[in-house]
Amino acid sequence: MAGFRALAEQVRDGSRTPSQRRQALRKCLERFAPYGHRATWHHLCTSAGFSPEEREPDPALLVAALEELEEARSVWLAYESEVAARRRREKHDGIRQPTALDGWHRLVWGGRSLLPCDDPTAPPDTRLAVVLRRLIAAMENAARPDYRSMAPTPG
Repeated sequence: MAGFRALAEQVRDGSRTPSQRRQALRKCLERFAPYGHRATWHHLCTSAGFSPEEREPDPALLVAALEELEEARSVWLAYESEVAARRRREKHDGIRQPTALDGWHRLVWGGRSLLPCDDPTAPPDTRLAVVLRRLIAAMENAARPDYRSMAPTPG
């Protein structure tokens, strides 16, 4: 089974037919689909400018969709790398219990269905990488305790 990078090469491969390149892009979503497969596919098609049902879209549009997906995937992989490094430091320091942030990360490991859409034909229209950065920041902020609220009140 091909990995994400090998499939991305197939999308860019000019010797393949547009339908083969389209299929390779759809297979990329089996490896990374932040909104779920259907919603992410619909988002990429809409943002690149071709119909989700189009069987032989312009190869340049497929590459544009792939580039957006790759940009988002790089954001996610950087986040996963940071989580792994933090957990290694915590374990080195004797902290063996996962934190609240780790609970969320465990549920979305691999980057599939990070933000499932109730209606797959109406995912957010903002670029995937921007949405992922916002999601990661929100989850990190939600997992951090608010020490100001724990401070004793003067009185």
